[in-house]
Amino acid sequence: MQAVIDVALPVFGIIFLGFFVGRIRLLGRSQSAALNAFVYWIALPALLFLAMARTPVQHILNLNFIGAFLGGVLAVWLIGSVLGALLHRADAGEATMQGMNAGFSNTGYMGIPLFVAAFGPTRGLPPASLATVIMSVVCVGIAVVSLELTGSSGRGILRALRDVLVALLKNPLVVAPVLGVGWSWAGLSVPAPAVTMLSLLGGAASPCALFAIGLFMAGQALRTGLGEVGWITVLKLLWQPLITWGLAVTVFPMDPFWTASAVILAALPTGALTFVVAQRYGVYVERTSAVILVNTVVSVLTLSLLLAIYAPQFPPG
Repeated sequence: MQAVIDVALPVFGIIFLGFFVGRIRLLGRSQSAALNAFVYWIALPALLFLAMARTPVQHILNLNFIGAFLGGVLAVWLIGSVLGALLHRADAGEATMQGMNAGFSNTGYMGIPLFVAAFGPTRGLPPASLATVIMSVVCVGIAVVSLELTGSSGRGILRALRDVLVALLKNPLVVAPVLGVGWSWAGLSVPAPAVTMLSLLGGAASPCALFAIGLFMAGQALRTGLGEVGWITVLKLLWQPLITWGLAVTVFPMDPFWTASAVILAALPTGALTFVVAQRYGVYVERTSAVILVNTVVSVLTLSLLLAIYAPQFPPG
């Protein structure tokens, strides 16, 4: 219970503060866009690069973690797509987005701040950063290719693949940790002035990212399809962490902390990148917005429970 008070309450408190400020219109869309840009382009990349550059490579590239976490994502994605087709007669594009909504964790804006608060940057950032790269590279790539193959935009698969590659090369949440891993692999030390600057910028990442989530939620509304949103939420917040845990203890055994990390990251609510993809292709846009809102609210309970179980076992260090 103390872990919930010490970690979950402050994390969700900042999200609620952002939601409240957005609701009373103290900050509007322009301020929200500026804050998101700062987090996306400056603060989170600084945090990720510094963390990866100062962590030995063998502590970052955990193949069993990748197998368990990505396996859970893909399993739930497949279940979500099949259920969407069976229950709602969804076409291929809608089924793809239903699966993506069920399996895509908010590792960047929520997972990284949560892990820094719960486990400290030294211990918490490697698994959260690795999961963020998996989400940005593998999962967005699968979604875009799938939507192109279903003929949702008519741009063609080769152009889609090219656009995905270009987008990844421009994505600071992919580029920063990859550069950091390369820096660590080369055995280079980060100069003291750079450490100070990056630490100051990275320190702003967690509160600003959480506040930005609240601002985003303030502009969303629930309209229709609550039953559909409900079963996607159950898949995301219950079945994905259960499947990930099963893979971690059977097929991809890891040390206890990395197992706990895979489960908690799998239990995060649906990430906002799903909404970006939905808007880009004009598929499942309104329901995706509703899924993100409901997932984030319900995750207050599920994540608090997981933190109560795992956080006391791995104090920040």
